[in-house]
Amino acid sequence: MNMHAQMHTAAEKALLDAYDQRMADLPGDSAVAVKRDNAIEMLKAGLPTKRIEAWHYTDLRRLLTSVPDFEPAGNAKALDPLIEGSAVLAILNGQTTGHLNNVEGVTVERVFEKLQNGSLAPALEPDGNDDAIGALNTAFVSDGWHVTVADGTELTTPLELQDTQDGGQVHLGLPVHIGNSVKATIVERHAGKRPGLTSCVTNLVVGDDSEVLWLIVQEQPEAATHLAQFNAWIGKNARLTVFVMNSGGKLVRQEIRVITKGEGSDFQLRGINLLAGETHTDVTMVLDHAVPNTTSRELIRNIVTGRAHGVFQGRINVHQIAQKTDAKMACNTLLLSDDGEFSTKPELEIFADDVACGHGATVTEIDKNHLFYLMARGIDEKTARGLLVKAFLAEVIEELEVESVVEALESRLDAWFATHG
Repeated sequence: MNMHAQMHTAAEKALLDAYDQRMADLPGDSAVAVKRDNAIEMLKAGLPTKRIEAWHYTDLRRLLTSVPDFEPAGNAKALDPLIEGSAVLAILNGQTTGHLNNVEGVTVERVFEKLQNGSLAPALEPDGNDDAIGALNTAFVSDGWHVTVADGTELTTPLELQDTQDGGQVHLGLPVHIGNSVKATIVERHAGKRPGLTSCVTNLVVGDDSEVLWLIVQEQPEAATHLAQFNAWIGKNARLTVFVMNSGGKLVRQEIRVITKGEGSDFQLRGINLLAGETHTDVTMVLDHAVPNTTSRELIRNIVTGRAHGVFQGRINVHQIAQKTDAKMACNTLLLSDDGEFSTKPELEIFADDVACGHGATVTEIDKNHLFYLMARGIDEKTARGLLVKAFLAEVIEELEVESVVEALESRLDAWFATHG
């Protein structure tokens, strides 16, 4: 981070003051307390600016202008599941509520309790001095769900980890351990009634021969700040597909960090960013191919309207040992406004010599010929534009193939277009 502790911004000062006021009430044993103190020392050095390469397009020190107070529990209510029939684990205003009924092979524990007994302390370790989200979350995390899926389990219905809040600050941890030979669909969903500040760190371990579809659906209020990190380790012959949909929030940073730990592993990232107003949304991915014979595909589609600014940074690291790596990455953006912006930074860092890797990026407007074609057949301009935009996004969603998942995501698209179309 930046060494400017002598001149803290209003947001930095608010975070440091909040820690001083809340440290005695935050859950954790002595080992957790040490991790929290170390994290707050990182924050004292200042939030990252564009001078930090990983934060070049998201100057957090400038963009995070204020921090809400910690508030008593508000009136947040659990939402209907994104996918009908899902088992829901709810977090309301930062506190876990309820329990999981009759889901064979799944064990859940409160992160609050894992902090209290210190068993979660080893995971509270920001990844270097520039890991602002990790430091912020380590300092303030107070609850969440710890999920374990036993070997051989096949979840017949999705599991939804649902975070809803009603203003204030919420700092969550979502550690999930998937055993060997598991098949599961898990939804990580963030929504709110009133704008606030959320940090969430998800740590996912995928066991050998498992197949996991993980959906991240972020629908925070328009003035909210959402800072999230998804970390995953993929085992031998395992497949992890992550689908990210951002359709809310004023300031959003979603980090995705993945390491292939076993040969034959496969990582798929699909993403849709729906950006409107004066929002700033940043999806930053770092993927490490750390063993031989692994594959990955990343495809991001973006819609930008108004004065919104979007970012996709994608870096693929192919280690020297990781021969036979097959990795492809693409980011495609549709600009619907002259005032909108999207910044793309794809990177490949390859130390192996027997690989097939590539990346690409495009930014374009709606094709006027396509628009004319539809309008010439009696379709009004607004409807024609909507059809072209949805077609641009449909490919990414339909690749998921699971009908209930596709229908659920398309319904969220329709809800966004009803407001911003």
